[in-house]
Amino acid sequence: MSDAPLKSYEFRREREPAWRELETLLAKAERSDVRRLPAADLARLPVLHRAALSSLSVARAISLDRNVVAYLEGLCVRAYGVVYAARRPVFEAVGAFLRVRFPRAVRANGGPLLLAVLATILGTGAGWALCAADSERYYAFVPYELAGGRDPAATTSFLRDMLYRNEHGAGALAFFASFLFQHNTQVGILCFALGFLAGLPTFLLLFSNGLMLGALAWLYDSRGLSLDLWGWLLPHGVPELTAIMICGGAGLVVARHLLFPGRLGRLESLSVHGREAGVLVMGAILLLFAAGLIEGVFRQTVTSVPVRYAVAASGFAFVGWWLGFCGRERRT
Repeated sequence: MSDAPLKSYEFRREREPAWRELETLLAKAERSDVRRLPAADLARLPVLHRAALSSLSVARAISLDRNVVAYLEGLCVRAYGVVYAARRPVFEAVGAFLRVRFPRAVRANGGPLLLAVLATILGTGAGWALCAADSERYYAFVPYELAGGRDPAATTSFLRDMLYRNEHGAGALAFFASFLFQHNTQVGILCFALGFLAGLPTFLLLFSNGLMLGALAWLYDSRGLSLDLWGWLLPHGVPELTAIMICGGAGLVVARHLLFPGRLGRLESLSVHGREAGVLVMGAILLLFAAGLIEGVFRQTVTSVPVRYAVAASGFAFVGWWLGFCGRERRT
């Protein structure tokens, strides 16, 4: 008796669940519109398509049952049409990313993101408490080049003037905004990249960033300038800190699937979930761009405390609504 039927049976038994899953997704896309599929299904389609192509290649190479080969050929053609034929215009794709994919990715990775928020909060509290106990610790938490003279030795009037100083000239403001965007993007990407070292360096970097914020908050509070400081800090701080914590959360997503790959192999787990972490980083970079504009332009030209707080409150409400509610599927 030939072993060809047995070989074909084993081949199908191992791979058929993925083929059926691909068929189901293709049927959904063909009934309505591929763009209406949930983000998880959209991400799954190209993975299943590549797996089907691999199965087709193997089936041809080992001369499997012609019916299996024909079935796979038809499945791959259908998948190609769905995955590659319906390319969207750039602006439409960016809009879908901002409206749907990024906020869904944030909500889907709530655990790692909450851990990143916790690291920042703990660092901020520790920075405040440690500086309150010994002001000399301020110099260890806030680098000299970033302090710009804002340290315990500075006068109260100098500290206050730093919050309301104007940078004159559109060219200077544009340069400053560009510098801040590049600096903060580097910090965010570093938070993400350190996730490949099992996540502990990411947590420590977020904690260190919190230490710096806590030390600065303590310094201004000790001079009775808390209201002025937070009015100066929050308009750009809401998108900036949110973005850095999202990058840190993305790094922790990578660390989690590096350490605990589950039923998938470690490399496959990193491949699947690393793309989701990449979505988080791309969205965070857009937030950092907005923060750079606010910090480099708005903060340098608007000195009204009520206006600063109004902008900060509006930014906080918008970011909360965007990340918390955008892209949710409507219940019928």
